[in-house]
Amino acid sequence: MVVIGLGNPGPEYEKTRHNVGFLTLERVAELKGVRLKKRLLKPYRLASFSSHTLVEPLTYMNNSGRVIPALVKAEDKLIVIVDQMDLPPGKIRIRTKGGSAGHNGLKSVIEHYSEDFIRVYIGIGRPEEGVSVVDHVLTEFSDSDFSLIKKAVDEAAERVVDILNGERLELVVQKANSFQA
Repeated sequence: MVVIGLGNPGPEYEKTRHNVGFLTLERVAELKGVRLKKRLLKPYRLASFSSHTLVEPLTYMNNSGRVIPALVKAEDKLIVIVDQMDLPPGKIRIRTKGGSAGHNGLKSVIEHYSEDFIRVYIGIGRPEEGVSVVDHVLTEFSDSDFSLIKKAVDEAAERVVDILNGERLELVVQKANSFQA
């Protein structure tokens, strides 16, 4: 199984709403006792264990799917961890199918793979009135929202580990979808 966390590379994006996919993937790596490493001349950070691979694309959100052809084989199952504005901060949701929901990172994954993958959504909330979507996703969380996001990231990471450990997907989805920080 391949798990991809979506985000933007670089310290200026590290604590932004758009990077909850990276934060969650890094927590999965921590829970599994592995370290994501940058490969020479490769546009991603990677960690492998058992028959699983964790991937952070370093291609910026809108081009996240570009790394898939080099890393995902036809027989691999794919999990994508991504931010979701239509969920309140601290809410997570797992879906086993669907489209891009208007998310450019997911559009890129679908373009380079297919629509057949598990989506782990972490709520970041909608922008306040007068704030653009771009400004919203590329700014840091407020302290109160970050507290909720941290709990959601931990919960989402645990659910991803459950999937990797072979727990029944229906049960994992049920646990995740009932969680609210």
